[in-house]
Amino acid sequence: MSATDSLPSVIAVNLPGGIVPAGDLLAVLTAAEAAGIEHVQLGHRQQMLLAVEKPQRKALLQALNAAGVLAETEPELHPNIVSSYVGEDVFYNAAWLREGVYKDILDLFDYRPRLKINLVDSRQTFVPLFTGHLNFIAADTSNYWHLYVRFPRTGHLYAWPHLIYSEDVPVISAAVERVLLANTTQFAGQPTTAGEQLHALVSAVQPLGQRLVAGPLVLPAFMLPYYEGFNRSGQQVWLGIYRRNELFTVAFLQDLCRVCLQTRVGQLCTTPWKSLVVKGIAPTDRALWDAVLCRHRVNVRHAANELNWQVEDHCPAGLALKHELVRYLNDEDVRTYQLCFAIKTQPQTGLFGSIVVRTQQGRSTEQYEILHTRDFNPNSRDFVLFRQHVRRDRLGWYLAELCHLFYEQAGANSQELVSENSTAPVEKAEVPAALLPRCRRCLTVYDVAYGDPAQGIAAGTHWEELPDYHCPTCEAPAAEFEFWEEPTAVGVMNSN
Repeated sequence: MSATDSLPSVIAVNLPGGIVPAGDLLAVLTAAEAAGIEHVQLGHRQQMLLAVEKPQRKALLQALNAAGVLAETEPELHPNIVSSYVGEDVFYNAAWLREGVYKDILDLFDYRPRLKINLVDSRQTFVPLFTGHLNFIAADTSNYWHLYVRFPRTGHLYAWPHLIYSEDVPVISAAVERVLLANTTQFAGQPTTAGEQLHALVSAVQPLGQRLVAGPLVLPAFMLPYYEGFNRSGQQVWLGIYRRNELFTVAFLQDLCRVCLQTRVGQLCTTPWKSLVVKGIAPTDRALWDAVLCRHRVNVRHAANELNWQVEDHCPAGLALKHELVRYLNDEDVRTYQLCFAIKTQPQTGLFGSIVVRTQQGRSTEQYEILHTRDFNPNSRDFVLFRQHVRRDRLGWYLAELCHLFYEQAGANSQELVSENSTAPVEKAEVPAALLPRCRRCLTVYDVAYGDPAQGIAAGTHWEELPDYHCPTCEAPAAEFEFWEEPTAVGVMNSN
């Protein structure tokens, strides 16, 4: 028997849009338990991954089939459809893209896509915009979408010249997939004209109704929201759950589903950060959720600089490297706010990051290269090579250097804005600019630059205007906040 034959088999269960009814998830977990599976993982495309030993593989597939669950034995062949529904009414309030719109579109998919499809709101940055092959991004016009096609193999991005109506998303997806997969070699050989050729071929076989010309798409400034623990959203509470080792025990998720059903929380959401979000928890039911976390010893409130990483699915080497780099940046007290990182050990994995650590292909020794998007916005596709041939033991130092470079650039841009507006009247502040209100209980910071959109507080709202403010993390009142001086990033050691 070869070493490959002894490895567990990975079965994927696609959760379209990252939305899964609690009862359906419970059926998946019951089948997994029957096959002897104790842990499951979530993938960066919001799917569930089940690693099963070869002798139990057939039993798992039979149990999933009996439960009416479609199992993907080749996860890369039929990828999950990603959506930004998980962040709606949690991290931001959508203009028109609500739960019903997402579900109506997802229900119209009557085929199993072979291309990666993203359905995302242009106003959010929690779910990546361009990691799919077909990236539908909500337009300002209600029920219309921009379409950006990312060509397989080349990664070339083409902006569809017309907006797509919501009901036509599945139809145009199927048409583009048929044409694209039938002409992959042709398009790969002509990247500069591939988009126009694709549009002409699809328009010939799939004419649509009224066409609206797609205007320019403005990328939002990136800010990854803190997506873990209990948090307030209006009159309700939401819970985010992250696991450092990316493993969720079957028993824990079963209990989570049972509490969902008991408290009439109809569904759970998976995220591209391999975490879970449960929306719509009544504050009076919070003790039931706390009890599940306690029973299974599930920790929450990890540091933010540990949550802003993406690693390939089922990649122990990448996960181990992530932990090394997180420890280094934490020990050196390096600020990583507004940045996110990706570790890529294989090409064409479609991960999302403003800074990418990539295994140097074709090297006899373990070396890496570091790239970043030109503007450090992970939704940008314009990557810049920062360093090549970096030894593993030097990666942390170079990442720290790159983080400092980002803040130097941000500081320079801020100084330019100050200079441009130097003639404007300056209001007298009651609190020094270097001090930020910080909750004494959980250390959550209120930053005037960003406000608190989840509580309807716009960016630029000063602390003095919020006498009735409550901490979004632990619900402490404004009186429990103290003024705290944000530490500056420490210097890095000399590269010589």
